[in-house]
Amino acid sequence: MENGNNPQDGIPLQEVGPRASSASASEMTPVDLSSPTHARPAPAPTPAGGGSPTRARSPPSSRVVAPTPPRITPPRVLVSESHKSVGRNNGESQTLSHEAFERAQRESKLELFEVDALVDVRGLKSMGGQQPSAAYSTEDSEDVAITLGRPRDPDDATGSYISLVQQRNTKLGTLMGVFIPCLQNILGIIFYIRFSWIVGIAGVWQSLLLVSLCCFCTFLTGISLSAIATNGAMKGGGPYYLIGRALGPEVGVSIGLCFFLGNAVAGSLYVLGAVETFLDAVPQAGLFQQHVTELPSLTPSPTPQSPILSPSLHDLQVYGVIVTVILCLIVFGGVKIINKVGPAFLIPVLLSVVLIFVGIFSAGRINDKPGITGLKYSTLKDNWGSQYQRTDRAGVPSPNGSIYWNFDGLLGLFFPAVTGIMAGSNRSASLRDTQRSIPVGTLSAIGSTTVLYVVSIFMFGAVATRDQLLTDRLLTATVAWPVPAVVQIGIILSTLGAALQSLTGAPRLLAAIANDDILPVLKYFKAPDGTEPHLATLFTMLICASCVILGDLDLVTPVITMFFLLCYGGVNLSCLLLDLLDAPSWRPRWKYHHWFLSLLGAVVCVAIMFLISWIFTIVSLVLASLIYWYVSIKGKGGDWGDGFKSAYFQLALRSLRSLGATQVHPKNWYPIPLIFCKPWGILPSDVPCHPKLADFANCMKKKGRGMSIFVSIMEGDYKDKAEDARQASRLLSTYIDYKNCEGVAEVIVAVNMWEGFRGIVQTMGLGNLKPNIVCMRYPEIWREERHSDIPENFVRIINDCSTANKAVVIVKGLDEWPGEFQKQYGTIDLYWIVRDGGLMLLLSQLLRAKDSFESCKIQVFCIAEEDTEAEELKADVRKFLYDLRMLAEVIVVTMKSWETHQEDSTESTGRGKEDAMEAFALARKRITARAEAQRATARSQNISESAPYDEEKVNKFLYTTLKLNSIIQRYSRTAAVVLVSLPPPPRHHPAYCYMEYMDLLVDRIPRLLMVRGYRRDVVTIFT
Repeated sequence: MENGNNPQDGIPLQEVGPRASSASASEMTPVDLSSPTHARPAPAPTPAGGGSPTRARSPPSSRVVAPTPPRITPPRVLVSESHKSVGRNNGESQTLSHEAFERAQRESKLELFEVDALVDVRGLKSMGGQQPSAAYSTEDSEDVAITLGRPRDPDDATGSYISLVQQRNTKLGTLMGVFIPCLQNILGIIFYIRFSWIVGIAGVWQSLLLVSLCCFCTFLTGISLSAIATNGAMKGGGPYYLIGRALGPEVGVSIGLCFFLGNAVAGSLYVLGAVETFLDAVPQAGLFQQHVTELPSLTPSPTPQSPILSPSLHDLQVYGVIVTVILCLIVFGGVKIINKVGPAFLIPVLLSVVLIFVGIFSAGRINDKPGITGLKYSTLKDNWGSQYQRTDRAGVPSPNGSIYWNFDGLLGLFFPAVTGIMAGSNRSASLRDTQRSIPVGTLSAIGSTTVLYVVSIFMFGAVATRDQLLTDRLLTATVAWPVPAVVQIGIILSTLGAALQSLTGAPRLLAAIANDDILPVLKYFKAPDGTEPHLATLFTMLICASCVILGDLDLVTPVITMFFLLCYGGVNLSCLLLDLLDAPSWRPRWKYHHWFLSLLGAVVCVAIMFLISWIFTIVSLVLASLIYWYVSIKGKGGDWGDGFKSAYFQLALRSLRSLGATQVHPKNWYPIPLIFCKPWGILPSDVPCHPKLADFANCMKKKGRGMSIFVSIMEGDYKDKAEDARQASRLLSTYIDYKNCEGVAEVIVAVNMWEGFRGIVQTMGLGNLKPNIVCMRYPEIWREERHSDIPENFVRIINDCSTANKAVVIVKGLDEWPGEFQKQYGTIDLYWIVRDGGLMLLLSQLLRAKDSFESCKIQVFCIAEEDTEAEELKADVRKFLYDLRMLAEVIVVTMKSWETHQEDSTESTGRGKEDAMEAFALARKRITARAEAQRATARSQNISESAPYDEEKVNKFLYTTLKLNSIIQRYSRTAAVVLVSLPPPPRHHPAYCYMEYMDLLVDRIPRLLMVRGYRRDVVTIFT
């Protein structure tokens, strides 16, 4: 390798110069770079006198180390004899370079990049939105570090090397964490004590349609759930977390609370099913007399039908409350106890299902009931059609029954048999890998139970007559082999297991909602991570026990169905929105999804809701809407990066592109004010804006609609002031929200105020959404010594606005500006002097649209030079205002020019002639004094003096503003607010002269707006 570096040793080879090329071969001596001269130095010994010892390497047994590549002897390089001495002289420097290189290699911490290295575990966590954990210790958990390249330094507490840390944990996998809870919830009471009855009343083919519709709904929801759950790490809360992060906190909390109620009420369903099965199996355990139903024969039969005995309502209530309390005590023990108890409930359930099918295949035994025919095609054919009829509240067919069952009613009764698909996601905080476990476990449970239901329809339809299907409440136990008791035990354990899963998931869902701190009323149910939500469990038990007291299984199921369908619809809508938006962060690992499937799932959910009961559907939607309204009013806002924010963003981008950069038509023109919050530095640093500035900004927008941009400039260096600027921006945003003003806050750092404003006026906004009006307070303190830079900045700002084609509104008397509820009387007077595109007229209409100015009339004063122009100007303005649909009184005032003002000595002015002459003389005196002071300063500093101004024009402008001020005071003494055209700064006039003109114009006028339009019309007479 020539003129390169040795890749093994990292030692730069000696460069062969031009002299070496001319040397003969006899003068070349081979030098071995692997000799001790060039070998790596041995580790320095530990100093005897308290020096820092050499850092020891960690033992190889403590971690798995990647093998070090064998040392390769570098090639021999020929060096000229003339360079031997140079090599010997450089040997010592090379040794020092070796030592420095080795020391840098040992101590490399990527300090060049200044922030947490990407390979740092804490850096990865902070980038992923997690809280970086403290430095971990091997005493807390058994870590196995796999270090690439070399062992990790044990003294390095930051973990700056590439390490893969495998921590021992006790979280659940797919089988125990998702599949078994979903299977227990799905395979519940409906299958055991209602499914055969549904087959009997709906027939085989309509039962197939019923199961297909319900399972199709849950399958589509499972696909949407899998897509959202694999788009990132999930915290606790299950569907609430998914919906809330996709559709926003308001939708998430409203649907999450409904789903919590659904889970709590579902627990009562399972408890009632278990108690009903127990009392049917052991009638002697009843504390009250059983309910007897005399059943007439549904088909001609030689033997009369025996009466149907059903448990007493009071027995269901008493035993149901007792079982609910026992289950909640188990839930209080935590997830570990539930995981130990869960298999004990599941194994008998699976055994009972096996025994049911064994009994069905061996049916037709001698001791079987007459209605048990065994598997026969004729029985299946007889049960193929439906037989909808009336039943009593216990489900026993009766001609005088109070309930008529049809397909819609059976849909509401059966749908809870397919719910429970969220049982795994409800426990997402306890899962080891949510992105793998939730899709696999949920869809596997849905597929398994769907196959079971479809097969069971054919089995029940072919094994028993319709009479037996309708009257035998426990047909599954009747056909089971060898004894019905095994199935009855399985039914009880199945329903108790499902109830246990519901009572486990519901409190954690409520605690997750409370932990997000959206609703303050739920703060009592908060539960830190790793702790059990005891208060939420107690509250869930109260809801479950209240529903158990109802004691009617068929009355509870439609309510549960609505809550579950509402949640499933929310999951499908969430996936639909995320699929359509297709944001860069939408990268789910589950690829088998499409927006059309989510849309179809949402439509199916809504259709099933209305098929079951349009009344219950409206009630559930109203309940969710009320919760949504309450959260939006009382809840705390949260930015979760939800889909609606992404939708708003994309809609804004599309709207911005459609607007383009072309000029907006006057009919579509909206004021977008740029509010200059603290231009003159007269407010304290902790006050973000003048208290009345937001009220004024709202007056410039019709009914408060529109965008305002509140800007503040912080002088200094950006690197030093960046954090202060961010803090000031947050404070300014808080002020805007407090004032209920639709606007955004921007705080920039600039070298000085004028440079900052020049940057803002050029770059603020996008396309046609750039600010078009600059609003600021009039600097009444400009004469103070410490504010001597105000005149120059004020003139520069107005000139820059003209250059950038921005309108300007200067507010004088901002302290007296009325609030939202301060009623104003009098007039809104406009002194329309120059053509401004109609901006002053439009602002007067916007002011009058506010509640505080609605009682004021508008007067338009037109200033004319001569009396001969007055009548013609008045007629033209009246016609123009009529075409603009603006109601205003037009008054024309003549104003003599400077050449004739001395002859107008007898005219009475608002200030009085003596007073006006005194103000005029004082203004001239101040201008002359400041001009002399500037010339003296220039001479003392040996700089060129500024060009002299035209004294005659200065006197003319002073008189013009003084005259206009007199006219305003004469005609607008009772005006609530006065609007006057803002004169532009005259060229070649010093800034302090312009400020003197402005002072004479605004003097003694309590509330004044100086308006300067820009080169375009903002009103039009055309429709």
